Amino acid sequence: MLNIAVAGAGGRMGRMLIEAVLASGDCRLSGALDQPGSPALGQDAGNFAGRETGVAVTANLHAGLAGAHVLIDFTRPEGTLAHLAVCRELGVRAVVGTTGFTPEEKAQIAAHAQQVATVFAANMSVGVNVMLKLLQQAALALGEGYDIEVVEAHHKHKVDAPSGTALAMGEVLARARGTDLTKDGVFTRHGHTGERLPGSIGFATVRGGDIVGEHTVLFCGNGERIEIAHKSSSRANYADGSLRAARFLAGRAPGLYGMDDVLGLK
Repeated sequence: MLNIAVAGAGGRMGRMLIEAVLASGDCRLSGALDQPGSPALGQDAGNFAGRETGVAVTANLHAGLAGAHVLIDFTRPEGTLAHLAVCRELGVRAVVGTTGFTPEEKAQIAAHAQQVATVFAANMSVGVNVMLKLLQQAALALGEGYDIEVVEAHHKHKVDAPSGTALAMGEVLARARGTDLTKDGVFTRHGHTGERLPGSIGFATVRGGDIVGEHTVLFCGNGERIEIAHKSSSRANYADGSLRAARFLAGRAPGLYGMDDVLGLK
């Protein structure tokens, strides 16, 4: 049985992860973490679903991670980095689905992974990661004769833009073209922008309502347009992918892994 601790247990994604763990036949909920001041603290982690788990939500990292084999973390960058420090101390592997990290913070995660096996991905959805592979193949095949635009939409509470998934798509596209997203990414357009720069990769962001997550990549050529899209109607796909990542980490040697490793897409 794989013991899993869930961070952000009082939030929507945390609850979805807890439900997925409880519904699995090979995983056990061993801990539930949330930030100080959360109304979920002290409650049974399964209360929201009418389930008794015997696991109380806690802000005490050592208590919440005690006995865990893997932590699944979809929180905020500062929280994730604090959690990883304790994971390293206790030897707990980690699945990180948090987005919005700076390059320096990503370097901290990579350094952590040299001590404890970690899966870090901008999106844990199996479908999104298959889409990333398709984008790579499309960019290689179509070449520079097609303009690339990435359009993403999320709920009104999302705090980072573009989404981590959109940026991951941009990075895949840039690498396939032999360039760098920091050089060719265009993230804002306003006023008199002039003509589109050849080779640029544009981004557009939509925020509103309860949109779970939608990503569309347009390859715009002369006389035709190809669109590759992924739309999430539920966070359940992220939870299912996270459990696949947690199972992948069982017994895994230290290192930084991605969902392409988990799914065998490399």
